[in-house]
Amino acid sequence: MEKTINKAELVETPTHKIFRSEGYNFDFDKRTGFFARWGNTLGEDGDLKKGLPEIADIEISTICSGVGKACAFCYKSNTPKGEYMNFSTFKKVFAKLPPTVTQIAFGIGDIEANPDMWKIFDYCRAKGVIPNVTVNGAGITDEIAKKLATKCGAVAVSLYNKELTYNTVKKLTDLGLEQTNIHFFLAEETFELGMEVLSDIITDKRLKKMKAIVFLSLKKKGRAKKGFTALSGEKFKVLSEYALENNIPIGFDSCSSWKFLKSIEGNPDYKRIEQSVEPCESSIYSAYINVKGEYFPCSFMEGEGDWKEGIDVLKIEDFLKDIWFSKKTMKFKNEVINCRECKKCCPFYEI
Repeated sequence: MEKTINKAELVETPTHKIFRSEGYNFDFDKRTGFFARWGNTLGEDGDLKKGLPEIADIEISTICSGVGKACAFCYKSNTPKGEYMNFSTFKKVFAKLPPTVTQIAFGIGDIEANPDMWKIFDYCRAKGVIPNVTVNGAGITDEIAKKLATKCGAVAVSLYNKELTYNTVKKLTDLGLEQTNIHFFLAEETFELGMEVLSDIITDKRLKKMKAIVFLSLKKKGRAKKGFTALSGEKFKVLSEYALENNIPIGFDSCSSWKFLKSIEGNPDYKRIEQSVEPCESSIYSAYINVKGEYFPCSFMEGEGDWKEGIDVLKIEDFLKDIWFSKKTMKFKNEVINCRECKKCCPFYEI
C-alpha cells in the first residue's frame, strides 16, 4: 500500500512502514520495534520543523486505584472516579491521525478501566499501527498477560511494589514478550530504591529476560508538585555509571536526555551511546491526545502555559494543517528545538 503525504511517499507492508521525502526519512519494523530516522543522508538529522507524527501517546482512561493506594507522584492526579475513551470515539480520533504514525503508547490507569481496550488494540493492529501500554502490575491475571503479550509490541510495568512488578515482568517475558520494561519514577526521594532495583536486575532471575529499566524524571505536576525533589546531577551520574559498568540495560524518558548525556561525559563509549539518545520530540515527532480527544504537545503540557486548552481532534479536518503545523503547535515546536540547541531538557519544566 502506498500513500502520498505532501509529495512524500509512505510505503506500508505487513512487516514494515517506510517513509521517504526530501530531508526526512524513516524505517520502522513492526515485528521488532526497530526504528531509524535520518535526513538527507544516513547520519544526518532532518529539518526538525518538518518532522511528522511517528508516535502518538493516547490516554484512553483516567480511572486508577493505584497499587493499594493512590500514587503520591501521579502527575495526572488520577482517581477511581475517572473516565475512559470508548471504542467509537477512539476510531474517530484514529481516523484523524496521519498515516506516518507507527506506534501508539496507551495510558490506561487500572488494567480493566477501559472495557474497550482490547478492541482498541486489535483495531490498531488491523490498521498497521503497533499498540504499546504501561501497566501498574495490579490485576494482571494469566489471561490478561497473554492478551498483552500477543497484542502489544511493548509493555512497561511501572514500579510501585517490587514483588508485584517483578512477578508481572516474569509473567510477560515467559510468554515471549521481548519488549518488556520497568518504568521507574526518579527523584531524590526514590534514588536509593532505584539503585536497589538496578542491583536486583543483576541478581533476580525474574528480571533476566526483560528489555530494560526506563527512568522517568520528576516533573512537578499534579500530585508530584509536593513531596519530591529533582534528582541531583551527582546522583544521576552515580546511577548511570553503575548501570553502564554492570551492563544493565537502561533507558530514560526524553525529558532526561541532556541530563543523562551530561552524566556520562568522559565515558569512552560516549559517542556510541549518544546516537541512541533522543531529546524531547514533543510536537516534532510525537503527539499526545487526552481521554477527551484533545491534542497537547505532551501529557505534561496539558493545562499548562499556552496549553491551558488543547485542540479538539474530533473537530478538525486535517491533523497536519489544523494541529501539527498550526501556529500554536509551531510555537511550542520552536521552543523545543531551541532547547535542543541549548542542551536544555524542557522548555517548561526544570528537570
